[in-house]
Amino acid sequence: MAVVTLSDIEAAAARIQGIIRETPVMPALPVNVGFADDYVLNLKLECLQVTGSFKARGASSKLTSLDDAAIARGLITASGGNHGLGVAYAAWRAGVPAKIYLPANSPKSKAEKITAWGAEAIYSGEVWDEANAEALRMADETGMSYVHAFADPMVIAGQGTLGLETLQQLPRTDTLLVAIGGGGFISGVSIAAKESNPKLKVIGIEPVGAPTLKESLAANRVITLDKIETKANTLAPRASEQVNFDIIRDYVEDIVLVDDGAMVDAARWLWFEFGIAAELSGAAAIAALMTDAYRPAPGENVVAIICGAGKDGLAD
Repeated sequence: MAVVTLSDIEAAAARIQGIIRETPVMPALPVNVGFADDYVLNLKLECLQVTGSFKARGASSKLTSLDDAAIARGLITASGGNHGLGVAYAAWRAGVPAKIYLPANSPKSKAEKITAWGAEAIYSGEVWDEANAEALRMADETGMSYVHAFADPMVIAGQGTLGLETLQQLPRTDTLLVAIGGGGFISGVSIAAKESNPKLKVIGIEPVGAPTLKESLAANRVITLDKIETKANTLAPRASEQVNFDIIRDYVEDIVLVDDGAMVDAARWLWFEFGIAAELSGAAAIAALMTDAYRPAPGENVVAIICGAGKDGLAD
């Protein structure tokens, strides 16, 4: 049994009700260009979530699971940007301080938004893993409550609420397309989806330059990448964690890879067709379809999760 259960996800949904938004789904057709018309595509617009991504779900789930003393000590984490925003939001709601450690590849715009939510944004290290090591060190030094970006069971349960919500909105869904960073998002969503409907498929998408979970599954163990070569920084830890690996191995049908150029094209398509401003991670599911990295069967009901807002698709 997974360390996170469907009951845990349902409990998280009850705890964070009214704290996060129910985000809409919309049909992708009709469109100008981009897709075959022999399957059904819907977009789950989680880019409209408070702070701009699903991460507010996991951070709020974690905060609402803590006791008063742990909350009062404040929150600390490391993030490529979106998880930091989610933690900053949770701390803002609770009226407590937060420290967010960011790697050098995190955009300044993320740091500015984190600061706007009242948290302290601190750059440390070149990639997430290095920023996380500093956040852990400072958590020990300060006593602040550490919130892992993807391996905390309460964070995973919070991310899973998106899976429950999507299936309530579109119960005939056959396939969910889910971007992968460290693996917390797809862990929660896949448990919610597969435990609700074992026939449903969950397909993960990683950047070609950061195939952390795909390489781990191929090796049948958690591996650490030698280097990261993608501009999709929110999808770019060098290593996942055992809890995420185990869930993904058991619940996810396949992981496909897309390159940065495909994600840029997909983000531009989302802006051109719908006026949806998505970052590279938010466009990864669309990139998988546009490149045939994942090719739905005729009649298949597919939901592409647009998981993060950003400016990557906006015209120059």
